[in-house]
Amino acid sequence: MALDIRRFIQRFVEEAADHLPRLREGISALEQGHADREQVNELFRAAHTLKGSSRMLKLVPITALAHSTEELLSALRDGTLTATPPVISLLSQAVDGLADLVGRLAEGATGDDLPAADEALCSALEATALGQAPPTPAVVTPSSEPALSSSSTPPSSAALVTESELRLSDTVRVRLDRLDDVIRLMGEVLSGHHHLHGLVDQARELSATLPAEQQGPFHAFHRELKDSVLGHDSLMSDLHDRALQMRMLPLSVVFDPLAHMSRDLAQSLGKKVDCRVRGSEIELDRQMIDRLSDPLIHLLRNALDHGLEPPAERQAAGKSPRGQLIIEAWQDADWVVVEMRDDGAGIALEAVRQKALAKQLVSEEQLNALSEQETLELIFLPGFSTKSMITDFSGRGVGMDVVKRTVVDELNGDLQLASERGSGTRFTLRLPLSLAMMRVLLVSVGGVNLGVTAPYVSELVECSSHSFIDAAGQRTLILRNEFVPVVSLAQLLELPATTAAADNTLLLVVHQRHQKLALIIDSLIDERDMVIKPLPAHLRYLPLVSGMVSMGRNALVSLLHVPALLEASRHGAQRPNEERATAALAKRILVVDDSLNTREIEKDVLEAWGYHVTLAENGRDGLAKALAEPFDAILTDVEMPVMDGFALTARLRENEVYRYRPIIIITSREKEADRRRGIEVGADAYIVKGSFDQNNLVETLQALLG
Repeated sequence: MALDIRRFIQRFVEEAADHLPRLREGISALEQGHADREQVNELFRAAHTLKGSSRMLKLVPITALAHSTEELLSALRDGTLTATPPVISLLSQAVDGLADLVGRLAEGATGDDLPAADEALCSALEATALGQAPPTPAVVTPSSEPALSSSSTPPSSAALVTESELRLSDTVRVRLDRLDDVIRLMGEVLSGHHHLHGLVDQARELSATLPAEQQGPFHAFHRELKDSVLGHDSLMSDLHDRALQMRMLPLSVVFDPLAHMSRDLAQSLGKKVDCRVRGSEIELDRQMIDRLSDPLIHLLRNALDHGLEPPAERQAAGKSPRGQLIIEAWQDADWVVVEMRDDGAGIALEAVRQKALAKQLVSEEQLNALSEQETLELIFLPGFSTKSMITDFSGRGVGMDVVKRTVVDELNGDLQLASERGSGTRFTLRLPLSLAMMRVLLVSVGGVNLGVTAPYVSELVECSSHSFIDAAGQRTLILRNEFVPVVSLAQLLELPATTAAADNTLLLVVHQRHQKLALIIDSLIDERDMVIKPLPAHLRYLPLVSGMVSMGRNALVSLLHVPALLEASRHGAQRPNEERATAALAKRILVVDDSLNTREIEKDVLEAWGYHVTLAENGRDGLAKALAEPFDAILTDVEMPVMDGFALTARLRENEVYRYRPIIIITSREKEADRRRGIEVGADAYIVKGSFDQNNLVETLQALLG
């Protein structure tokens, strides 16, 4: 796929509008004898930048003239040439010529429309740089003007200034650090404005304590203060949004080079690819785009190197010899979704298993307990990948673990992987529009205020502590069709516990992808859009904190890093199983459920009683594992994608191995019709999650297994 050069010409014109005046100022300083070594270096860098940018866009005349100018400036910089009047005259003519060519681009011309660079001027510049006499002693004319007759008077430098140069551009180039300072200051102003709401509330409370004769004037003051603060709310928010928009860039700045790169990389690998880009007009914060480049490059290389097959292999499989790679983006509310998918061979699960075992990333027992999706995601483990990136295209090596860490930890996003053998692989990145400001839920725990960014918040639940169940020593909440572990946030953070009412527990349910955790909190403070501040260098070692937000004057609130919280809760829940039987004697149980939390909790319960447990994420996955190796009993949910529990039970009963082996349905469906259907398809027991009791489950299983 060819790079659409026209889309970048306007950006080049804006860049040139910054460099050309710098060149003119430098030449003027040379003429007056005021230029120092650093200013000559600046002149050289400006010409070099114009040469490089124009070469990438195939603006040949500009490249040629900028190259010749660069040669002369290089001689000045090295001290092999001095700034004599003839040298300065040549440099002035060169800048005039460049300005004319850039002016034509600004008026809508393309690279093909530009006249050729003036050969006489280029030769004079290069000859002078070598200390030789210029090949043409007379006047050198810029490429935009017709050649002068011998009787013509050479135009002055002022006459060469075109009308387009006198018109101001509708854009202004601003240094990125200055723009960042504006956004940071706007964030501080916005945080300070939120503090005014607190002052309004304090004024209302104060009015109640005043004598009756003073309440009238004070009520008027309070009303005026409140109206002023509320009136400025939308103005402040809009002003900050406009400031953020100034830093937004279209995804085309990443997508278009990726599409161009895919052709060259595929060619170097002996493959053919058609790369299609969609949604490149979607905008993201410049900071997001900068950090997103390396992960996308790695995903691109991974798709071309490991995903797409060679042409002969594709033809043998009945596919087109040209692979299809699609890079697509779309906006979903306050999120941007970026998807990269190919129609290659997909990921071979068996190869993933073998590599994970060979590199000792997981044990064989752990591997057998993984579902298909969990097995696929082993590629995100550190050390899984054995190949480094090709430096000609990527610049530096990035592994899949770094891709995940960048997207999830640094960008507060989500990364999902789907693959089907023989049909291709899809990586889906879900990203916030900006990291500068996000929706934050503010809560109080153990006398400390904490924040959680909205992407990680699932819901708030208020319930009685009696509604929790005990699952292998882990407090658990049954939330609709799912078991969710319950953990005290104060205990997890080692904060002082508060004495809350026993029958009134407030839970903040957080999630990352398929995993959920219910955190016991003391109270909800507020929910608002807040400016995210990065952690200072001396606090970046804290794994559970991802940033900070400001509440009023001099009040900073830590933002919790939910992925790290989930990891900490998993480590805290690991308990030694003293009663576990040896692996040789343990009964083998297959647990089938689409909820990761439910699978893990049922696994903990059963392993605590000495069973060997394997997990499956849906009916199809469960059927494949059941047919691959024999199990002593099956536990299955009903509501699952691909194949539900009723269909799974019916299919298993058709198999000779499982005709009489115990199958237990564990579901949230309580209707008698569902119970009857479960028995009809061959289930031996039907347990409702709402009345789940681990002892009842174990006793039922023991009775069925004899």
